Amino acid sequence: MRKKIIEKRLGEIFLPISFFLGILVAWEAFVFIFNIPEYLLPKPTEIFSEIAKNLSSLLKHTGITMLEAAIGFLLGNTLGFIVAVIFSHSETAEKGLYPYAIALKTTPILAMAPLLVLWFGTGIISKIVASAVVCFFPILVNTVKGLKSVDKDYLDLLKSFSAKKHQIFIKLRLPNSLPYIFSALKISTGLAVVGAIVGEFVGAKEGIGFIILTSTYHLETVKMFAAIIMSALGGILFFYLINLIEKYIVFWQKTENSF
Repeated sequence: MRKKIIEKRLGEIFLPISFFLGILVAWEAFVFIFNIPEYLLPKPTEIFSEIAKNLSSLLKHTGITMLEAAIGFLLGNTLGFIVAVIFSHSETAEKGLYPYAIALKTTPILAMAPLLVLWFGTGIISKIVASAVVCFFPILVNTVKGLKSVDKDYLDLLKSFSAKKHQIFIKLRLPNSLPYIFSALKISTGLAVVGAIVGEFVGAKEGIGFIILTSTYHLETVKMFAAIIMSALGGILFFYLINLIEKYIVFWQKTENSF
């Protein structure tokens, strides 16, 4: 049994790495065979050489972006959770405010970025808010669904013991909603990074978004790809951190097919 678990863990590690290496080899060969110019599509070897050459600078900018994403993630998901709790207890509030939440979701964050800079300035706050905005809707929808999808028999049982609303919430609704909440949190990890980067497209002087924007202006495609890879790595680490926390908190949930 222990051997099978070890083999499974090794497979989870080496399978993605194998696919990644295969993609890199195919990418390198494609660019070489068709003689594609560097400014259109650089070779992976050139990109990783750029990362190695400017690693300290890239780590600094990635750290700034991930800080903005992490704070925005916490802020957006906290607010979304609070609003979801209100919606689950008040049908009037849900019907009255849900359309505005949908409107916020359907508004492109890129269109909102200049307005956020106007309101909050060119510093880190506008980037945090941009990240929080894109994290808000997934947690809202999933939490409302989780809080409302309780088993009626369990609910009737607690009511038969004269359980109060806050007791029903803590003992039944919240534990029932945790798988839904963590699904939203894992979605939000990527959205938080995207929101922070988009926020950096307007008025920023540091961060991955700033590097991508300036690289685009100067046709420094290798540098741009290096920044994109660093942001992707940050997003992957963020995702697996939330996934690890989920395994410890939602320990009763089957995780055979989880990432």
